[in-house]
Amino acid sequence: MMRCAVITGVLGAATILTAPQAMATRIPMNNESVSSTAGTTRSIGRLGPLADVVIERIRVSDEVAASKFGTASPIEDPVREEQVLEQVKKQADAAGVNPDAAVAFFRDQITASKVVQKGLFARWTAHPEEAPTTRPDLGQIRVRLDRLTTDLLQELKNTERLRDKPVACEVQLALAIRSGAALERLDPLHRQALNVATRSVCRSSGPAGQR
Repeated sequence: MMRCAVITGVLGAATILTAPQAMATRIPMNNESVSSTAGTTRSIGRLGPLADVVIERIRVSDEVAASKFGTASPIEDPVREEQVLEQVKKQADAAGVNPDAAVAFFRDQITASKVVQKGLFARWTAHPEEAPTTRPDLGQIRVRLDRLTTDLLQELKNTERLRDKPVACEVQLALAIRSGAALERLDPLHRQALNVATRSVCRSSGPAGQR
């Protein structure tokens, strides 16, 4: 009960702090380029920088969807996914990050991206007038994803001790993603993706639940 009360109190404070800023935040178009959040922390708390990069990666998923929609490129690409995870494992080891934890975290990033892609495909199929009118270059998108991979690994390294403390991590993670989602004015689809993308952040406690 005490644990729930602490988390609830923190989240209430986050809502008060983020509401005015959220009202002023512009909602990006689905096919709009996403600027880097590197060096600009928006989400609140010790896991704020990590949440910022996760959200940026989720936003890039919109462009991945736009590049694939109406083509033969599949959303599900198991071979490519395993190649990415194998590379993540090598990079994590070189960066001093637990490789298994990094792979679990990035598997969630891939799953979150597919949540967005499937959701947008369904939306654009049902409402063709909302479909993107330009097709971003998937090669350039992958260059950006590689950069985000480096940024995310650095944040995993920076937050390693915190993520091993279940209660503290859950509180900080809930604060970060609630504030980040409000500031970025994420719609239900992207909030769902954010929940998926962050479910392995607190390593000792498992999923922190729906936020």
